[in-house]
Amino acid sequence: MLALFELLSEPFYFGFMQQAFIIVLLLAIPSALLSCFLVLKGWSLMGDAISHSVLPGIVIAYLLAIPYAIGAFVAGISCAIATGYIKENSRLKEDTVMGIVFSSMFALGLVLMTKIESDVHLDQILFGDLLGSSGQDIIEVAGISLLVVLFMVCKGKDLLLFVFDKQHAQAIGLPVRFLHYALLSILSLTIVFSLKAVGMILVIALLIAPGSIAFLLCNSFANMLKVAVLVSCSCSFLGVYISFYLDSAPAPTIIMLMSLLFIITFIQTTQRAKSINLDVPDTQ
Repeated sequence: MLALFELLSEPFYFGFMQQAFIIVLLLAIPSALLSCFLVLKGWSLMGDAISHSVLPGIVIAYLLAIPYAIGAFVAGISCAIATGYIKENSRLKEDTVMGIVFSSMFALGLVLMTKIESDVHLDQILFGDLLGSSGQDIIEVAGISLLVVLFMVCKGKDLLLFVFDKQHAQAIGLPVRFLHYALLSILSLTIVFSLKAVGMILVIALLIAPGSIAFLLCNSFANMLKVAVLVSCSCSFLGVYISFYLDSAPAPTIIMLMSLLFIITFIQTTQRAKSINLDVPDTQ
């Protein structure tokens, strides 16, 4: 019994694993909250777009000898602004515009990386270095998590109205443009300060999967927030834990858990909906 306990608790004996657990849990909470708003707003691809678009900003920041976070944030915001401008001045739908903008900026980043010698590697951007995270990474992620949570607490009701009915929010005097760009800024900051630790792929999953699963399970927004946070924290913790025994990368393991949970949730809710429809008598 003691040997089994020691085996199961082994990941918690290592410092790098302890830091990995802390970072993913700190990141799971704000990303889950943002995920709910992004799913309801139809902005799930926006997180994908911004995360891809930061690459040229990182390379340019290296050339200018400035912090990577500054270049990445400027590139991410530029992507969001360009998407909004093209959408408002053309007949193209937003998802089409996002696909064009983020693929172009990501391609630009790849070209810059091949032409400029730097210590920026694509694997670091895509997958991060969760097990090699430092105390500084934990402080940065904790700061961004606190900022996102405080913003949601202060502006949550306004954001909810903005997401559901932009015209009504504007009619009653809410600062719609401020809410729009504030949400984009918070999203960009979350992505930028998470890339070094967990990488682009995991950030995208955390910004889409928890809100999607919660949306399938819940009928109220308050419950949706709670379920999304629970899903995000649980899958993130278990993903890191299981990856230790599988000797796999933590980020892909977390994503696979979220994908499996989404499939199970989808099948369950679909079957439940079908059974409800079958139980309703035909009055015609």
